[in-house]
Amino acid sequence: VQLQASGGGLVQAGGSLRLSCADPRRTFSNNAVGWFRRAPGKEREFVASISWRGETISYADSVKGRFAISRDSAKNTVYLQMNNLKPEDTAVYYCASASGSYGGSLEGGYRYWGQGTQVTVSS
Repeated sequence: VQLQASGGGLVQAGGSLRLSCADPRRTFSNNAVGWFRRAPGKEREFVASISWRGETISYADSVKGRFAISRDSAKNTVYLQMNNLKPEDTAVYYCASASGSYGGSLEGGYRYWGQGTQVTVSS
């Protein structure tokens, strides 16, 4: 496992969680990082990405205004703050390290992946 995602859990609708993605093998250096998710019975989809220097951030429309991605280069960790969670946010969340400074929304742009962390939002 290249990356280590954590912070998932069970939360009620309207609640918050903060996911963390640790990078023990230092694949984050000079690379963008993204978060993706796979809901039951669905394809994995893009959630958010942050460029290497943090100046470019992108979100899926479904999470804009509720989720915030950030990175702490000193700790070699990327975070996904999730607020106002909805039942449709229930999914396994994956972090991934891109093959360049800007990751984009396509899985093909990411080289290293974490094992995923489960987020369950109850109504």
